Amino acid sequence: MSYFMSAVLGFVQGVAEFLPISSSGHLTLFQHFFGLPETDQLFNVLLHFATLLAVCVVYWRDIWEMIVEFFCFFGDLFSRRNYRGNPPEARRMVLLIIVGTLPLFLVLPIKDEVEAFGNNPVFVCCALLVTGCILFLSDQMARGHKTVRSATLLDVLLVGVAQGCATIPGLSRSGCTISMGMVRGFDRSFAVRYSFLMSLPAVLGATLLEVLDVMKLEGGIPAENLPKYLLGMVIAAVVGYFSIKLVNLLASKGRFGAFAFYCWIAGVLFLLLNLMGWTMAPAA
Repeated sequence: MSYFMSAVLGFVQGVAEFLPISSSGHLTLFQHFFGLPETDQLFNVLLHFATLLAVCVVYWRDIWEMIVEFFCFFGDLFSRRNYRGNPPEARRMVLLIIVGTLPLFLVLPIKDEVEAFGNNPVFVCCALLVTGCILFLSDQMARGHKTVRSATLLDVLLVGVAQGCATIPGLSRSGCTISMGMVRGFDRSFAVRYSFLMSLPAVLGATLLEVLDVMKLEGGIPAENLPKYLLGMVIAAVVGYFSIKLVNLLASKGRFGAFAFYCWIAGVLFLLLNLMGWTMAPAA
């Protein structure tokens, strides 16, 4: 893998991970139609970890408050302290994230079968078209007013179901979860905030497991590839940071559905290219 390819893959990861256009779908289609070489598994894991760091930077205050409240909860439990009013907002956010993450456990037994859909470019293209419809309809929703204080457990559970469905290649995780939040009456800024914060435990857990597997198989990180890995990670993190800011801006202005047109164009274009048998992949 060259430095240029490392930078390209880092940029694609940083953009597609947070913009509602499906990072898994884009990587699949780019590799199929443009002959991009398969990135090694360890580098792919490190790129996801880099975009995870971007979420931590943008929402560092929320994350810190949730960590503090998580441990304070156990302190209050042992001291038998009870809140007469509402619990701290950060503590309630922890509860909402835990409940929203639960549906992912239902996907684990069929994880390999779901990921296998990514081997079919036609399926991924159709999933992109569906993503476009979801994004377009989300902007037709009336502005909601639910926040961390007023969102119900049913609300976040349904958002979690949307996250589980978005494991299908071509469906955008951020697009599905933010749109479902809007359907459930979430305030637009809260829908974006909750979507990205909810991704932290899922991505962190998956990253740790995959890193352990890769380290066992490969016996460590190849020293000669370390500079390339770091380059891709830095680009993915920086681009991811600005991608999160852009999603927040467009969602707050009711322009979230603008990505729908991109998904439709990309889905139709790649579908036509597949039907025509067009590819830039080198001949075997």
